Amino acid sequence: MITKSIKTYILTFCVGCGFAAVLAACVDNDDDVPMNYYSSTKMTAAEFLEDRPEMFSEFIGILKRTPYFSMLSTYGTYNTAGLLKYTLFAPTNEGIDRYLKSMGYSSIDQIPVATCDTLARTHIIKKGAFFTTDLSEGALPELNMADSYIVLSSDSDVTNENKLIYYINKNSRVVEYNDSVTNGVVHVLNNVISSSSLLLADKIAEDPTLTLFNEALHLTGMADSLVKYIDETYSCGDDSVHTGVMVRCTSGSALYTRSFWPEKRYFKYTAFVEPDSVYRVHGINNIDDLKAYAKRIYDETFPEDAGLYDEDFRHRKNPLNRFVSYHLLPRIGQYNSWVVSGDLREHCWYTSLSDPEEFYETMCPGTIMRFAGPSAGLFINRKGLQNKFSVRGVKVLSPSESGSIDQNALNGVYHYLDDILAYTTEVRDKVLNCRIRVDATVLSPDFMNCNGRGRYGEDILTGFKNQYITDWKVSDETYVGVHSDVGYWNSYQANAVCISGVFDVAFKLLPVPSGTYEIRLGYTVGEERGVVQVYLNNEPCGIPVDLRVYGPDPVIGWVEDTDDAEENIANDKAMHNRGYMKGMDSYRPWDADNPLRSNNWNLRRVLATKYLDSNQTYYLRFRQVLDDPDRYWSFDYIELCPKSVYGSPEGEDTH
Repeated sequence: MITKSIKTYILTFCVGCGFAAVLAACVDNDDDVPMNYYSSTKMTAAEFLEDRPEMFSEFIGILKRTPYFSMLSTYGTYNTAGLLKYTLFAPTNEGIDRYLKSMGYSSIDQIPVATCDTLARTHIIKKGAFFTTDLSEGALPELNMADSYIVLSSDSDVTNENKLIYYINKNSRVVEYNDSVTNGVVHVLNNVISSSSLLLADKIAEDPTLTLFNEALHLTGMADSLVKYIDETYSCGDDSVHTGVMVRCTSGSALYTRSFWPEKRYFKYTAFVEPDSVYRVHGINNIDDLKAYAKRIYDETFPEDAGLYDEDFRHRKNPLNRFVSYHLLPRIGQYNSWVVSGDLREHCWYTSLSDPEEFYETMCPGTIMRFAGPSAGLFINRKGLQNKFSVRGVKVLSPSESGSIDQNALNGVYHYLDDILAYTTEVRDKVLNCRIRVDATVLSPDFMNCNGRGRYGEDILTGFKNQYITDWKVSDETYVGVHSDVGYWNSYQANAVCISGVFDVAFKLLPVPSGTYEIRLGYTVGEERGVVQVYLNNEPCGIPVDLRVYGPDPVIGWVEDTDDAEENIANDKAMHNRGYMKGMDSYRPWDADNPLRSNNWNLRRVLATKYLDSNQTYYLRFRQVLDDPDRYWSFDYIELCPKSVYGSPEGEDTH
């Protein structure tokens, strides 16, 4: 149970929050809107529709059978960022008529009221006005009112000088976009937005290009692992209301942001799948061919299990079972969700030094994936930089590259691959032989399944009830919330998991390949952060870490970089000998000229050097030592760095 004092006065400390720039994912000032077909400083979204009955009379009729037409007649709600506006996707009368015909209705009057409600919520985003100029390909930053993703893709119109065409969820063409109104923006569609009622395994089974993967998915029983959707044990009453949360800055000023607890808790999944055409290129034409391929790969990766479970396809150590389950993750991630993308990538990441990357645990026990986002697209298990690589990995096809089939299911999404994905010895021993830096916001599927990770455009915390955070153990006196992406924050990936109170939390580490690792904490210093004792599987990791001490303190030994590379290396070694490291030089805040490495409040602490076995589960625990409910920890990231990297003769890079 979260106490009222913690819920209402979550004391947070954000170094650098005096900067004025913000990530403009949504537009609240009509003077800032892009060029569009239509702009009104007087009409609301509802009035925009009513002004054009020849185009929207049927959609208006549907909306008026719900509470949402009147909602669209008013301004959005206010928060600390100002006026919060709507994004409305408005299907034309012709689009509604096609929907009626497909559903067997003769008019909108025959649509059940509950269905009208679902249709309305599917076409409205309540938390922001999103213009096409603000967006990259993939999911919009906010869910619609039906708690589903709106996915943007594009194509070239060969009949009209190759002008760009936008699509929503593959099948709804945007025929008019960026129509600015007083309370948001309207995009006009030629069709009703598709919304699947199928679970992920059933959605895959419906795709005629995935017959072989679908057969393996059911033969191994992994389809049965993709059936959860809503946690019926979870409830949220008064806790779901938005609450003022104090944010204190280094200047001593206090701001108020909002925290909310999601009304529902969802179980969601992602599948990365090879179309039949990819298998055929590799000579795999039937399920027996795929069994043989999986056995060849996984007998080599796990020789201790070779031949023991070949006919028991539901056994988790069966080669085909491992093959299929390595394609599955117990969290939802749209194309642009896996690594930093869009404006954050362009403004904050030094892509000349490293590609945006992230690591995730799969549903194959003891395995992880490495995601990379070079300019060529999104890749899994790639080792390289920009256009150069030693291991290419497998490319994830973007929505625009994936044809016309909507890949979104009720409880997840699937993505097409351009080659076969497998946990090979090359992946284990070469691709994953690297510094594994894990952003705190990916350390629980729940942080992604409710869109907590990746939310941007407003200063907000997505709160989590303590007993409903997968892979975490949280005390009753602890508040845990995921902060939205705020580009000017001095933190990796512009976000953090905010933990406050007299907290005591533990979270599961990713199952890295077996070996000796330095386990490190990436954090920002702050006077109100407190002091934490760290444990690995309940064994203390040295003395407590004082999160209030800045880098130049003799205990840490941070020294500003000079023009002398050799001197900088020597300073880094001396600092590392004390158990500390500077932040990375490959990431910077939105409006800063220098990377996190140049800040003496962005630090890494070596928590332990430990042999980690991929077959064992490890929890890292942080306990606030100070008995003060106003203490706060902005949890940034964890690093698991193998000895081959931190102990290499050439030394570890600074990226």
